[in-house]
Amino acid sequence: MFPSVFVVDDEHLIASTLSAILNLSGYLARFFTVAQEALVAVRVNAPDLLISDVIMFGLSGIDLAIQVHAECPDCKILLLSGYAETWDLVDDARLQGHDFELLQKPIHPSALLAKLELVRTGITLQAIGVI
Repeated sequence: MFPSVFVVDDEHLIASTLSAILNLSGYLARFFTVAQEALVAVRVNAPDLLISDVIMFGLSGIDLAIQVHAECPDCKILLLSGYAETWDLVDDARLQGHDFELLQKPIHPSALLAKLELVRTGITLQAIGVI
């Protein structure tokens, strides 16, 4: 069975498109445009992977990731952002002990799918010496 994926982005077009791409690629993807709704869904049926935008209204993607990781430590997490200043937020989270990978938007679907395969198999970019 392919992993279940929650895609969270406050831009409906991005969230729905990423979810559709993942579903067409064999994943069981569901999208959310409100981070709090995704958090409620995680508590009901935890996904194998969370892909979340960082800058969102209400609950940020980093705060969502921290709460999801606390609820289900086996859930893999990838963060997405199109803003350069997001790297500082991710670095702040790392200082607090949360090591989340950040992918830059826009990301080509083939690059995202390749990254998901690495995450699914437990291979990180650090492990293969890319970063």
